[in-house]
This record gives sequence, C-alpha cells and structure tokens, in this order.
Amino acid sequence: MDQPIAPLPPEALTYYARGREAARLGEGHGPLEFERTCEILERWLPAPPADVLDVGGGPGPYAVWLASRGYRVVLVDAVPFHVTQALSAAASAAQSLSARVGDARRLEEPAGAADAVLLLGPLYHLTERAERLQALREARRVLRPAGLVFAVGVSRFASLLSGLFDGFLADPAFQAIVERDLADGQHRNPTRHDYFTTTFFHHPDELRAEVAEAGFTVEAILGVEGPGWALPDLPARWADPARRAEILGAARAVEAEPSLMGFHAHVLAVGRAAPGPE
Repeated sequence: MDQPIAPLPPEALTYYARGREAARLGEGHGPLEFERTCEILERWLPAPPADVLDVGGGPGPYAVWLASRGYRVVLVDAVPFHVTQALSAAASAAQSLSARVGDARRLEEPAGAADAVLLLGPLYHLTERAERLQALREARRVLRPAGLVFAVGVSRFASLLSGLFDGFLADPAFQAIVERDLADGQHRNPTRHDYFTTTFFHHPDELRAEVAEAGFTVEAILGVEGPGWALPDLPARWADPARRAEILGAARAVEAEPSLMGFHAHVLAVGRAAPGPE
C-alpha cells in the first residue's frame, strides 16, 4: 500500500494562495528568468506535438507558452488557485491545455505518459532530500524511454546575493536567514517581511547528485539568469532590445561555467531517462 504523502509546508501554500505568482515573471528579473528558461527548453525539448507534463506549473506561464508552440500540455500544481489561474491564462491566450491539482511526489499519470517533465518549482518546497528524490523518480516513472526532465533549484546563494543587491542585509533578521541558507540550504522566514517562504536552496552539485540518484543521466547543469539579474537598472536595460541582447548573451556565455554556477538565481538540470530496449 502506498504511504501517505506529507503535506507541503502550510506557509508555502499560504504564500502562493495570495495569487502573486502570476505577476512574478513580468517584473524585476522575472522576464530574464522566463526568457532564459524558455530558450533552454526550446533547445532540448523534442519537436511538437510532444507530450509535456508541467509539474508545479503554477499559474501556467510555461504551459501556455508550450501550448502556443504546439505541445500537448498537462499542468499539475499543489495550489488550487494556480490551477484556476492557469486555465484562465490558457483561455485568454486561446490555447488548449489540461490542468489539475496534484503533488509532484505522486502523479496520476501512468508510466510512459510523457516525453518531457518540467519540475520548474516543486523541488523548492520539498525541503527533505528524500522528498525531492521521490518527485524526481515520479518524473522518471511517467517519462517515455529517453524522455527528459527539466529540474530547477533555487541557488544556495540567492538570498545572500539578493540581500546584497537589494539592501536586505541591513536587517539582522535577514542576515540570520542568509546564515542558515549558506549553512544547509534550509531557507526559513520567521518574519513578516516578504523574504520568500519555506524552501530548500540547492548547491549546484547537490542538484546534479539528486537528478543522477533518481536514475537520470545528467545531460547538463545550467545557470539560468547569468550575471544580469544583479543589475540595479535591469528593467530599463531589458526594455532596450540591444541591451536585452547583451544581457541574454552574457547569460548564455556563462550558463555552464562551474566557477560561476552559484551566481545565478536558479540552476536548471537536464536529465534523460534510460533509453528503451534496442
């Protein structure tokens, strides 16, 4: 008999139930994160119409983008409001996709149902390694032979860098959060400030090791944003096509450089399931 799935941290569910995730990729360094993630997906995904399972897909930005490119998309998210938002976003964009409430650690899909699985957020809030491995193994189970998983972790150093760029390090409470982040990756926010919610922050080597232990061949470990996310005038530069091209070019130039991997806000692992029998 299957063991019961532990609930996600209630503070994380409360954080997302506020509905702010739908706007996140459109402000600050969100547009850079979105465009870079899309170009990495575009580089690795099989051609449409392939079956993509977007697990932890939130309010649907990537699911809608994939549907617009001809992919057959199923979105799964633990937050009911996100599922409602995703379906609304798809309808507004005149795109077709399926969406339902679910948990990355126990998917409803049968084995071999998908050509690719996106885990662009679930690993954040599975703070125990065993839970993250469970989600990765579920992704492997539902993939077809040689299918791909795209698993993203928040960088171990994200709070330190964000605190430096945005001035949060002046707050002793934030300094304490950063100290724990750096010590063990366990991000906790006991304050009322918007210092994000309960999360695990990956060291790039940890993400690689977890994807491999779950049974995937690690094809790539890639930094997402590059150095541009640190720019204090990023929105203004992003609005200029020539400057935007510079920011994206810089991100591509160092995306696989091990010595700079921790400088990205997010790290993305591309894993491949075993091929089928010859």
